[in-house]
Amino acid sequence: MEWQRLEYFQTLARIQHMTKAAEILSISQPALSRSIASLEKEIGVPLFDRQGRSIILNKYGQLFLMTVNNIMKEMEQGLEEIQHIINPEHGEVSLGFLHTLGTSTVPNIIRAFHKEYPHITFKFHQNHTHTQLKELKHGSLDLCLLASMEHENPIEWTELWRDELFVIVQTNHPLAARKSIRLKEIANESFIALKKGYALRKTTDEIFENEGLKPIISFEGDEVATVAGFIAAGLGYSILPYGEEMDKMTKLKIEDASYERVIGMAVVKDRYLSPAAKLFHQFVLDYFLV
Repeated sequence: MEWQRLEYFQTLARIQHMTKAAEILSISQPALSRSIASLEKEIGVPLFDRQGRSIILNKYGQLFLMTVNNIMKEMEQGLEEIQHIINPEHGEVSLGFLHTLGTSTVPNIIRAFHKEYPHITFKFHQNHTHTQLKELKHGSLDLCLLASMEHENPIEWTELWRDELFVIVQTNHPLAARKSIRLKEIANESFIALKKGYALRKTTDEIFENEGLKPIISFEGDEVATVAGFIAAGLGYSILPYGEEMDKMTKLKIEDASYERVIGMAVVKDRYLSPAAKLFHQFVLDYFLV
């Protein structure tokens, strides 16, 4: 069923005069008559009662008009919502990021962005890299902040910053007074890890492998805040980037090696981004790279 026919029907149902309705629609009267006749044939019943020059909406037409009015209203609302989303001053950005970035990094970026664009809203998705990339490819995310990744079409990943990784211990730990340690000095203690699947867990596994050590994992958490809580309680140590939220904890540099994680922004190459998403994309690039 053609959308234009519904518009013609709605106008004729309101005016109930073929010539006047044709003038309003800027088409000829015969063209309007053919369109309505074609619509009635497709539906299977007449929508108007014709008496000489008079045309009156009948009971079938009245029922169909209610449906058409609802369709038109929903279409208008849908268009308004889309226009709101793509409005660069009032749009919406769907952002995915790693759990480990949710404690301070992402909040700081959003705070700075909102100073310039206070009316742009966000939908946030926290998950591990594999799930983020899947959602990005499917279009449910505009962009993601992820750890370094191998080239994977159609994803385009741009490095933003690097975080040095430290051994994190409770401030009362016997080694807390040191500035640095060798990892083997603490390897026999309980290690608090993120669950498998998270980028930082993959990195810490690689660190231990490089050092020829096997950690004694006593707990696996979903978020850095949880891991930090266990460290602060004296239940073990971990390898993390040091953050502002790590109260009652001390960082120790790993001797004989420099370990870091690399964080960047991923988008789908050549995919349409709303004006608001484009603004945020450029803002993040400028925030870290300029």
